[in-house]
Amino acid sequence: MSDLPRKAVTRTAKLAALPLGFAGRATWGLGKRIGGKSAELVAREVQQRTADQLFKVLGELKGGAMKLGQALSVFESALPEEVAGPYRAALTKLQDAAPPMPSGTVHEVLAKQLGEDWRDLFLEFEDKPSAAASIGQVHRAVWHDGRDVAVKVQYPGAGEALLSDLTQLTRFARLLGPLIPGIDIKPLITELRDRVSEELDYEQEAGSQQAHAEEFAADPDVVIPDVVHQSDQVLVTEWMDGVPLADVIAEGTPEQRDRAGQLLARFLFSGPARTGLLHADPHPGNFRLLAPADEADEVGGSGQWRLGVLDFGTVDRLPGGLPQPIGDSLRLALGGDARAVYELLSEEGFVKESVDLDPDAVLDYLLPIIEPAQVEEFTFTRSWMRNQAARIGDPRSPAYQLGKQLNLPPAYLLIHRVTLSTIGVLCQLGATVRLRDELESWLPGFLWEHEQEPLAEEEPTDGAVAGAQAAAFGPGD
Repeated sequence: MSDLPRKAVTRTAKLAALPLGFAGRATWGLGKRIGGKSAELVAREVQQRTADQLFKVLGELKGGAMKLGQALSVFESALPEEVAGPYRAALTKLQDAAPPMPSGTVHEVLAKQLGEDWRDLFLEFEDKPSAAASIGQVHRAVWHDGRDVAVKVQYPGAGEALLSDLTQLTRFARLLGPLIPGIDIKPLITELRDRVSEELDYEQEAGSQQAHAEEFAADPDVVIPDVVHQSDQVLVTEWMDGVPLADVIAEGTPEQRDRAGQLLARFLFSGPARTGLLHADPHPGNFRLLAPADEADEVGGSGQWRLGVLDFGTVDRLPGGLPQPIGDSLRLALGGDARAVYELLSEEGFVKESVDLDPDAVLDYLLPIIEPAQVEEFTFTRSWMRNQAARIGDPRSPAYQLGKQLNLPPAYLLIHRVTLSTIGVLCQLGATVRLRDELESWLPGFLWEHEQEPLAEEEPTDGAVAGAQAAAFGPGD
């Protein structure tokens, strides 16, 4: 694969072949079983072949296809373990890598965007990309002032490819559904499609990243690279080393896992409060675990691992921070006030006027989801995620039936996806996280308004992520 396939007919043909491939492997599997192989062995072979084909195609096409693959990759922890194995390796391949754009094409884009003498801007430029994503790839270079930089170059035709892919993927979203039980893929694809223009706007991305870089400049725990230069299809930022979060998931120490999880939760909730922006693409490829800062440096290093954050192409604009009803509903649910929770959900549009539900049943539906909020610290695990997905995703479950009657207001759509994705990453990490500190500091409404010290009988707990889980796992639409 040498270039981004841009002709709609080519991309459509590749994507349209996926469901045919699924059907063909099912027939192949039936033949194997008739031939004497065990059902379990055949099922695993079919799953492996399905994963190989699906993510090979998504990775080659980049664009919207790969964007969907990256979005799905954070949900693998919801799969039953016997199914997750064959998919896990294929999914994680999409988090940091894809077939590269040829050097000639990269040079053409740089010449068009930076001028024919673009090489004069760099002391060094590596033609081999260091990372590739859905709409662009990153090259390591040295800026003319000596700074190590990352040069993100947008694929020619990326916008057309994104829209074409996501339109095509919507047509057989139901066939993709079984890949991640309990996750409705069609709304996910629709939401990704709605964000296409933001993904392509490097000026907006540069502004969002620089706002975070300035706010977190003196932070001892979170590191965000400064923006160096920006044009329509090229974004230059300071280079960031570190251990990719995918590597921490695969082979990190318990200390690294817990630290990464804690800081991921902290960034999720502090970012909107500090910048009015929510980083909305929390897959592992966008995070690094950085070695402890020197205690003597100007940041005043904490002596602990730090979290590096990349890619601000998609953000949610939240001028007042996360909506206060998230914190209010979490606090009320933890206090067992079913009626107040129900009234608040109704006011916010989670329960439509035409629907009449039992408040106690709604609270019972939420309590398992906000379990992490009921203890001082919580260990996120794949088994916990699977249990929640099974409870809410099984059509035979009362929780499933209730969830289908709830509604997801548009204002919460991106918060819903970000929170659920973050939970998925925490479960992949298997991190033990103290969320209470983050919630008390950053989540509006989690503490009683104007209260200096929380009352003992309703001491807030560590459900920052869990509070948004109620929205993330909850509504069926």
